[in-house]
Amino acid sequence: MVMNMGRDAEQGVVELAYQPVVGDYAGALRERRRFNRAGRIQKVALVLIGLAWALDLGAAVGGGDSNTFLLIWVPLVVALLLFQPWLTARQVLKAAARNGAYRATVSDAGLTVVTEHSSTSVGFAAQPRYRETKELFVLYSDDKNATCFTVLPKRGVADPADVDRLRGILDRNLSRV
Repeated sequence: MVMNMGRDAEQGVVELAYQPVVGDYAGALRERRRFNRAGRIQKVALVLIGLAWALDLGAAVGGGDSNTFLLIWVPLVVALLLFQPWLTARQVLKAAARNGAYRATVSDAGLTVVTEHSSTSVGFAAQPRYRETKELFVLYSDDKNATCFTVLPKRGVADPADVDRLRGILDRNLSRV
């Protein structure tokens, strides 16, 4: 029992303090698109749309019959789909910014996020999977579209060694996706 208490004290708690930015939420949404079903469908659709556009462009350049609608609107639709995480992140940030600075505490029991206006505790059972990027740890719910997520920016830790400690806590309690 003493060994277990010593291990818990050694692993401890990781605290983060940060102000959310658009890139945090855009990164979380981009990562979510990489592993959920809707993201995979969107990736296949983009490839098929790109092929149809290339074929129509080839027909137009070759003097054949082409569809002007495809040549003009498809690049705009593709651009909109590619920028969708960033556009959505801007809307999420507007709501998140009203809360001011964020302080998150992560331990083996779960995580707590405190802002100037609210406090939320999330057990790991509510968001049992996560992804790591160069700048973020993102915890996701286990529904098929990962509709709920928590963003933990690495820039929020006080000591760079805390990133490894945070990764250890998440690896012990969550599954990577």
